[in-house]
Amino acid sequence: MSGALRIAVLLGGGSSERDVSIASAAQVVRALRARGHQVWAVDTLQGWLDPAQEATLFSRTVGTIPPPRGAEAVTQVESIGFLAAPHPIDLWFIALHGGAGEDGRMQGLLEMTGVPYTGSGVLGSALAMDKDMTKRLLALAGIATPDWLMAPATVTEVERRLGWPVVVKPSKQGSTVGLTVVRDSAGLASAVALARTFDDEVMIERFIGGRELTCPVLGEEALAVGEIILKRGDIFDYEAKYQPGGAEEVFPAHLPEALCRQVQQQALQAHQILKLSGYSRTDFRLDAAQRLWCLEVNTLPGLTAMSLLPQAAAAQGISFEILVERICKLALEARH
Repeated sequence: MSGALRIAVLLGGGSSERDVSIASAAQVVRALRARGHQVWAVDTLQGWLDPAQEATLFSRTVGTIPPPRGAEAVTQVESIGFLAAPHPIDLWFIALHGGAGEDGRMQGLLEMTGVPYTGSGVLGSALAMDKDMTKRLLALAGIATPDWLMAPATVTEVERRLGWPVVVKPSKQGSTVGLTVVRDSAGLASAVALARTFDDEVMIERFIGGRELTCPVLGEEALAVGEIILKRGDIFDYEAKYQPGGAEEVFPAHLPEALCRQVQQQALQAHQILKLSGYSRTDFRLDAAQRLWCLEVNTLPGLTAMSLLPQAAAAQGISFEILVERICKLALEARH
């Protein structure tokens, strides 16, 4: 990328992934400044941060559990004043995760400014955040995805259609927020109730045991396939993702070359089916019969020190600083 850019990094917000967003933004801001760009940190709750506010916010760490569902709807309506930038800018860098930052609402606001922004556009963001719509489109394209029902569903329906165990999760959340593995009928109602504290729509999905795989896409290129080896439990949950020792992440994954190509092909296909742009990350399970199952697609994957996209890029010799610069370049080329 030639020439320094004026970049506003959007972070925080009112979603349950606020802490993760702040951790991502701290990395992004440092990396872009190191590359010579002029960068401002903008919390969609607080507005444009001065150096002291930024330092205080970036000193925080990601907790073991997500923050409770905040006043997100109020936040995004009352704080749109941050869009009136006090400085001329060339680019919005979206380091938000979950909620209005990732589901198309923020993208719609940014469209109104006429300034390019990173990541996918309004439609792609909305489609990928809605797990039900994502799975419908994947299935139509012939990409295997675990069977599912949307709550409310009776125990009889779950037993007949899915069997036990099942995964119960909010339909429009990331970072496995509000997710529970339910092993018998006794736990279904409480799991649905928990998921509903994070989203009004709840998915009940057949649990697929096996190896946890992931593959990011950058531009139109699938990056290295990774494997997440859990140290406890059988789900790569919020704590395992953001706390040291929760999981071992291996990039590139130790897989046969043909299987790696299959994962990469499906990740790129999912990226295109959902009309995504810039970058994404698709998560899979590989079952005991060596069958690949697509679980979900992330339009704004984490950019924290422990996140999977930077690890996949590093496996291909792409440093974190170069990664975020490439994300910026893709946004300027796309201009939504």
